[in-house]
Amino acid sequence: MEYKINILDGAMGTMLQKAGIEIPRNPEDLNMTYPELLQNIHHQYEEAGSQIVYANTFGASPLKMAESPFSFDEVIAAGIRNARIGAPSCQAALDIGPLGQLMEPMGTFTFEQAYEQFAQIVKAGREADLIVIETMSDLLETKAAVLAAKENSSLPVYVTMSFEQNGRTFTGCTIESMAMTLEGLGADAIGFNCSIGPDQMAQFVRTLSRCTNLPVIAKPNAGLPDPATGSYDMTPDRFASHMKDLIEAGASVIGGCCGTDPQFIECIACWKDRQAERPENKKSGKVCTSLLALDLDTVQPVGERINPTGKKRFQQALLEEDLDYIASIAIEQKEAGARILDVNVGFPGVDEVDMMKKVVKKLQSVVDLPLLLDSSNAKALEAGARAYNGKPALNSVSGEREKMEAVFPIAKKYGAAVVALLLDENGIPQDAGQRLKISRRIIEKAEEYGIDRADLWFDALTMTLSAQPRQAAETLKTIEALHREGYHTILGVSNISFGLPDRQSITRTFLAQALSAGLTLPIINVNVDAYMDTIVCADLVAGKDPDAARYIERFACRTKKEMPKGSGPALTLQHAIYQGLDHEARVLAKQRLQVIKPLDLIEKELIPALDEVGRAYEQGILFLPQLLSSARSAEVVFEVVREVLAATDACHVNKGTIVMATVQGDIHDIGKNIVKTVLKNYSYEVIDLGKDTPPQLVYDTVRERKIRLVGLSALMTTTLDAMRKTIELLHTLPKPPKIMVGGAVLTEQYAREMKADYYSRDAQDGVRIAREVFGNE
Repeated sequence: MEYKINILDGAMGTMLQKAGIEIPRNPEDLNMTYPELLQNIHHQYEEAGSQIVYANTFGASPLKMAESPFSFDEVIAAGIRNARIGAPSCQAALDIGPLGQLMEPMGTFTFEQAYEQFAQIVKAGREADLIVIETMSDLLETKAAVLAAKENSSLPVYVTMSFEQNGRTFTGCTIESMAMTLEGLGADAIGFNCSIGPDQMAQFVRTLSRCTNLPVIAKPNAGLPDPATGSYDMTPDRFASHMKDLIEAGASVIGGCCGTDPQFIECIACWKDRQAERPENKKSGKVCTSLLALDLDTVQPVGERINPTGKKRFQQALLEEDLDYIASIAIEQKEAGARILDVNVGFPGVDEVDMMKKVVKKLQSVVDLPLLLDSSNAKALEAGARAYNGKPALNSVSGEREKMEAVFPIAKKYGAAVVALLLDENGIPQDAGQRLKISRRIIEKAEEYGIDRADLWFDALTMTLSAQPRQAAETLKTIEALHREGYHTILGVSNISFGLPDRQSITRTFLAQALSAGLTLPIINVNVDAYMDTIVCADLVAGKDPDAARYIERFACRTKKEMPKGSGPALTLQHAIYQGLDHEARVLAKQRLQVIKPLDLIEKELIPALDEVGRAYEQGILFLPQLLSSARSAEVVFEVVREVLAATDACHVNKGTIVMATVQGDIHDIGKNIVKTVLKNYSYEVIDLGKDTPPQLVYDTVRERKIRLVGLSALMTTTLDAMRKTIELLHTLPKPPKIMVGGAVLTEQYAREMKADYYSRDAQDGVRIAREVFGNE
């Protein structure tokens, strides 16, 4: 494949800093107060060779501009107008940044609220030539922005996310998950901006180029900030030499982010309109969450137990909206080896559309596994697909025209994979040939809707042996034929033994035969070891388990007898906190407080659980959504403890008081709020001074309260000077506090240069620092 290279502009913030003017809290206000300045900046980028310039609208959301003297829509219109006047030969892009709110399930800002904010921005920017959604770290927030753009505009949509050096965003999103989700939603070009320099971005571009056939965007910073000066460490020439590597890695839409200016763009404009070659990627039919992209090259068991059929306790949970119980089933299936979870919430008396959305949100707060949304109600499927963070699978369509017309548009809009049942208006065919004919009709119809063949998972259908003993062979023939053609197949395996004694033996035998025929996605009860053992053994025999790694992991260390069915270990309080099960954590905390003192519960149960979560987070086993989910469960336990302490007039333990603030000029406080939440769960009192905090307020609070530890946060390079001034002022106190600093623009070296005592990489690092300062390791 060949892509024409297009040149973007460089940084707006860097140019505003160089202009020497006072930058307001909302830099977008400058569109109204200094239009000539903005027009001149756009003109300089046009002269340097940019073909697309970003309007100064990055933070112009209704939420962020609530206190601005100007309305967000007039500021956006002025920003686009300034871009057109300043750079008439360039395309003017409506620039949309993150909203600065922590999205569900990590925070309280809902998908619907985010969508409404972005929709208003898109409508206000209707005069732009294209829409650029940039500097995103949360895939769900990004999805809300893309959907708002697609549903309220016909403009092209470019999307870039900011990845850290570990190859994930701040919230844990993977590159492959980003590619799969955004391409499925209809983005026109995707890639990276900010956070890192072009030398570090090259590996990310190579990975992304293997995951997508869309044009790849690369808009890196000018290297890293220099601790001594605060400026970035790359010259325009050095920046350009690394940008050449990015083009060779697959980027075809290139520009600069923080620290770059027209000189940087001039040095890369020589590649304008040249052709960049990239190999074409074959579609794979994968599914993902933001944290996990699932490869279907090996057998992936689908857990079947999130389904009310024949399960009275599950039915009760749906009627009572006991989402924690449903989440506990998901966790149990993941621990048993499920790689995808089938989710069916249809039951009389339940609003299936609303419940599907709620269950999807809850499950994605506690497990990272992809979900197979299972419903005969197309509205429920759409509600689940819309709320889903990643690329889901939908269950199902069939050869019936009405089914395809109802579900395929949903699959296309949200980029979902689809289960295709091989039946039609005449029922289930009796032989493999007729089932394959139905598959051809489904494939043709899917292509009409623009759904790739790789996103069709065919269900050859399992008929029970007790009623139709000859149908098992036809099912296996169908699977084998579809497998030869390269399709993924899915099958409800346990149906084979319905109504017969010793069901496990029959089901296990049929499962082995289906795997041999090429079954990719067996829907089974993953809690039955016999089934999971069969899958592991089948992969080994088929050569899909290099060095017998999974086989050895499963069998080599089996030193104890298998537990009888249904006698698994009881859920403990620590496990409930680790898994983020709020209701169970509350119940178990009350039970434990019958035999243990409140403060002992904190020290012996809650803190060890949080420590285990912290270790898993640091090791990359858990990510930010799970960390915050555990933190919320810990807060629930604290509430129970506080109730008991209040009833006995006991004092709540306080291991130390910490002042935290986002520095003056910076209105981004997501990181600070995350650290605050985790510290509070470790029994530290946190005085939160909020965002845009003047140095004097920090100083006065520390002096009056005799504070021993201060945490300062900054996300913008333009506010690092305010952080430095705050530290300098605190150091004038007779007994200065210890100071920890953090934020995306900071490094450990930069923290030392500012004379901070600690550099906090993340929330768990903040806990380590607090323990060291207060001496309560």
